[in-house]
Amino acid sequence: MFCKLKLWIKEHPHCYLLGYWIFYLLYFELLEHLITPRYILHSAVDDMIPFNEYFVIPYVMWFPLLVLPLAYFLFHSKKDFQDLCFFMFTGMTFCLIVYTILPNGLQLRVPIVHDNLCAKLVTFLQSIDSPTNVCPSIHVSSTVAIWIVVSRYQYFKHPFLIKGTTGIVSILIILATMFIKQHSIIDVVLGIILSLILYVVTYHMNWRKLFDHTLLKNAVN
Repeated sequence: MFCKLKLWIKEHPHCYLLGYWIFYLLYFELLEHLITPRYILHSAVDDMIPFNEYFVIPYVMWFPLLVLPLAYFLFHSKKDFQDLCFFMFTGMTFCLIVYTILPNGLQLRVPIVHDNLCAKLVTFLQSIDSPTNVCPSIHVSSTVAIWIVVSRYQYFKHPFLIKGTTGIVSILIILATMFIKQHSIIDVVLGIILSLILYVVTYHMNWRKLFDHTLLKNAVN
């Protein structure tokens, strides 16, 4: 079994892109523990958005949304897998750099007065995820990246179902970040703008050529 896995990895070296998650998780955790926010974000629109603990359901759907498209494209389309990794990981890296240079946070959380499963889940979520390192929103930028890459793929057996479901889930996830007070609308808007810029870079600027040129130059040197 191990030999088969080793052989598969050797034949599919693009899977090494998943190693980015190690860097991301380590860096994000360091920021959570070492960085104190200097900029507190707030908009009048945030005050108009009511807290609703039931939005925690689509909020946590972000985690399987991260995994499933990456897993699917890993086995079905090398190009789309690489596009998604570049699109999403570049956005995450940009956000980490912003958090480092411009440490930011929120003060939007409200007392949770209800006693139901979703309210308890929000309480748990808040206990493990501080309202820091929020702008631009990685939750939003990565969701938009996944949504775009899935929408562009042409070979699903049930394209209307998969693309429609992905779109609905993505919209709910983005709304959820605001309705459970994990993000300001400022974070959300900038996260969307970041992904729109990276969409242009990913699909209209031939980023692969730049990487190939860099690798060739390093090999020659």
